[in-house]
Amino acid sequence: MDYQVLWIIKFCGVIKFYGFIGRSTMPDTIAAIATGGAVCAVGIIRLSGPEAIAAVDRIFLAKSGIKMCDTEDRKLVYGALMGGNGAVLDLCLCTVSRGPHSYTGEDTAELHCHGSPVVLAEGMRALFGAGVRQAAAGEFTKRAFLNGRMDLSQAEAVADLIEAETAPAAQNAAGQLQGAVGGRIDAVYNALVDLSAHFFAVIDYPDEDIDDFELNNYASVLSGAETTLRNLLETVERGRVMKDGVKTAIIGRPNVGKSSLLNALVGYERAIVTPVAGTTRDTIEEKLRVGGVLLRLTDTAGIRETSDEVERLGVERARGAASGAALVVAVFDGSAPLGDDDRIVMDIAAASEKKLAVVNKSDLGTAADIGELERRLGTALIVSARTGDGVEAFARAAEKLLGGGGPVPAGEILTNQRQAEAIGQALESVGQALKALNAGVTPDAVLTEIETALAALGEVTGKTIREDIVGRIFERFCVGK
Repeated sequence: MDYQVLWIIKFCGVIKFYGFIGRSTMPDTIAAIATGGAVCAVGIIRLSGPEAIAAVDRIFLAKSGIKMCDTEDRKLVYGALMGGNGAVLDLCLCTVSRGPHSYTGEDTAELHCHGSPVVLAEGMRALFGAGVRQAAAGEFTKRAFLNGRMDLSQAEAVADLIEAETAPAAQNAAGQLQGAVGGRIDAVYNALVDLSAHFFAVIDYPDEDIDDFELNNYASVLSGAETTLRNLLETVERGRVMKDGVKTAIIGRPNVGKSSLLNALVGYERAIVTPVAGTTRDTIEEKLRVGGVLLRLTDTAGIRETSDEVERLGVERARGAASGAALVVAVFDGSAPLGDDDRIVMDIAAASEKKLAVVNKSDLGTAADIGELERRLGTALIVSARTGDGVEAFARAAEKLLGGGGPVPAGEILTNQRQAEAIGQALESVGQALKALNAGVTPDAVLTEIETALAALGEVTGKTIREDIVGRIFERFCVGK
């Protein structure tokens, strides 16, 4: 008796499979400019599909006279790119990779041209004349998924890698592209399939010579799955920070140099700076990398009591930005004594779990009570936004404050909300199955929860996923990837 086959038959009776097994055959051939529309040193046109190699043979003439259909895989060939009218458009390189040993699992080709948008556009026009169509956003990676070259978690990692804004985010995405998440999910999935197959075999074939239930072993499998899934979910908050950055509010009373600090941090004049108090009346947002952490900075209006209606609205927005921020940077004018408005700022910052006190205008001398600031907000960083003194120390302090968390193997930090929700559902079902097993309820109740967990885990890797969800996932990709 093949228990795996038995389980798949049973499982398919409950859950509809939308996954794709083996190599799929796409009837058409697609092409796209993989390097964007700007002028660049090298521009790449990528093709995939059954006629990819034949199509490049129609528009590319190798200097050696060899046809690309007769060329070995992954070898660069020098020649001429021909336009639709037969004229030479460019002198370029061409390479082919035959399926299934290619990125998409299909026959693929690439033309490496000089990076002129005109040349690339005319090259695409010539390919359209050869029967190739324009690729949709993410269609190359979608075909790789449909053809079994990568699971869905790896496919989503491709987009995350392209969009990564810090080195740790890129490293994590690269780890997921290599299967860091999918591998752990598959291990849990396969263990649950084995467990369920044996459950079904014992229940449905009582006369067969099958080992009876070993509850301790089953409990151990479910407990191990629960631990693995919980450990993955515990990385979600770190993943959100890694991918989206840390929401950071810069607050202070008017004219303490908040906008000057923002400009000094980002390296250019992002905010208007004048000696007139209340110049900033709305929030200004900018991104800043400090080491491996991405800060999403919001410069706010000066906090003070005011009768000006417009300024009052700005103050309310400043308070709102501070309450919704993961990090509050409270800025004070070090050249002046602390006043009532400064103490309001201290109260707002003190309510935040993570905050930094910045004493600005160090180039003008120190009159502020640094001791009072440190008692309320911790270490006070002395800076001069005008000269740049202390700005690097601020960046190091922010990185240290936000670093947090222990070491996690590359790729095992969850940054994808869709995956996190599916894993959370699987974790809940595994927990319910373990409770049912320990309570001695009928096996059917345990199996129902395991089936639900398997369906959820299948959504992470693409074993069980609806076509509309697949479409939405690949819509976020750029054209040509």
